[in-house]
Amino acid sequence: MLPLKQFTDFIEQNKLFTPGGKVVAAVSGGMDSVLMAHLLKGSGYNFSIAHCNFQLRGDEAIADQEFCKNLAQQLDVEYHTIEFDTHTYAAENKISIQMAARELRYQWFQQIKQQHGYDVIALAHHQNDTIETILLNLTRGTGIAGLHGILPKNGDLVRPLLFLKRDDIQRIIAKNDIGFVEDSSNTSTKYARNKIRHEVIPRLKELNPSLEKTFENNLQHFRELEILLEMRVAELKKDAFIEKNGEIYIALSAIKTLHPKRLLLFGLLQPYGFNETTIDNLIAALDKHSGRVFESLDHKLILDRDRIILIKKKNNPVAVRINPNDREVNYHNYKVTLLHDDSPLIVKDNPLAVSIDAELLIYPLIIRRWQQSDFFYPLGMKTRKKLSDLFVDQKIPVHQKSQVPLLVNGNGEIIWVAGYRSSERYKVSKNTKKVTIFELIKT
Repeated sequence: MLPLKQFTDFIEQNKLFTPGGKVVAAVSGGMDSVLMAHLLKGSGYNFSIAHCNFQLRGDEAIADQEFCKNLAQQLDVEYHTIEFDTHTYAAENKISIQMAARELRYQWFQQIKQQHGYDVIALAHHQNDTIETILLNLTRGTGIAGLHGILPKNGDLVRPLLFLKRDDIQRIIAKNDIGFVEDSSNTSTKYARNKIRHEVIPRLKELNPSLEKTFENNLQHFRELEILLEMRVAELKKDAFIEKNGEIYIALSAIKTLHPKRLLLFGLLQPYGFNETTIDNLIAALDKHSGRVFESLDHKLILDRDRIILIKKKNNPVAVRINPNDREVNYHNYKVTLLHDDSPLIVKDNPLAVSIDAELLIYPLIIRRWQQSDFFYPLGMKTRKKLSDLFVDQKIPVHQKSQVPLLVNGNGEIIWVAGYRSSERYKVSKNTKKVTIFELIKT
């Protein structure tokens, strides 16, 4: 007898999928995934079988592929299969064979899910897989999330066999005389997971014969702790994060009062790609390194006086030429318009517009971002000033400096720091006969 009621109860309790949902089951041919296929069939679910041949075990892999094809015919379900050149993929991406096989199969599962309209991808992990995963995570280093093991549902990935132990599966397979194939690589201890499975766990069971039950209880505690942490982080985020113009501001005073600081700060910043090493460096810099920048793949953290600024990375603006006959050019997030006039007009009350003595312009002009060595002669001053000092005076955060447009003359001199100051050398005077008015319009 198959444990159909336990199977369907587990699916319903964990809301893995609905009775009418379409399921694609990842089946390798081993006892775990074969039992899952029989349970799906016996419970009346609408499912198909998907099998990957990684071409790593020669004839054995071909035999597994044929077995899964026959299983699909036996159960009268649709069959999907694919053959991967795993060695080439691993070499091209400079990753291990195991990692290459993992990436290839999950990419393919997502592909056939979308192509055929499946609701979920069913994987045949069981309770012992969860124990192995936790031990692996502890060995490699992990946060609380790494202690919850394998979840019954993670997005569109579902694991309906997590109510069973490996011994349970072996007993059910034998009792119901269900055929399966053995993957010879499962016995090799050159892989970390297999070493844990065949060498570490048996020793732990010598100390605690009820290891699975103990881990089941521990898992419940870990998951509850994770929920508490998520709730606390959500509260902190609501109170401490101030969003404005696509940027997030976090007061240093709020960060300094966090306790435990490292755990909570990591919880707040991990979703933006920052790892624990970055969090340690940030904490060390809180009291002494204003202006320090920390980067993840997609975001930047800027330590700015009394706050931290969190921004999504942007492409740096590309310099644009302005020719004498241009009336309009595009620069980054702006449209730049030019108006030529025969009277000495001076623009007032618009920081994004400026009047310049037209006779002093040397074309082509350039609109570009600032560079570290930039300086100019601010309006009203006879001496030059570094742009970096102007930015400090204007309290422009580090991450916004590269977004400030600079209008540069053909001789390399800065005419206008758009939005802030124009140059004394190019101002409209009593001797000016013609002006050119430049205006930046945000697009």
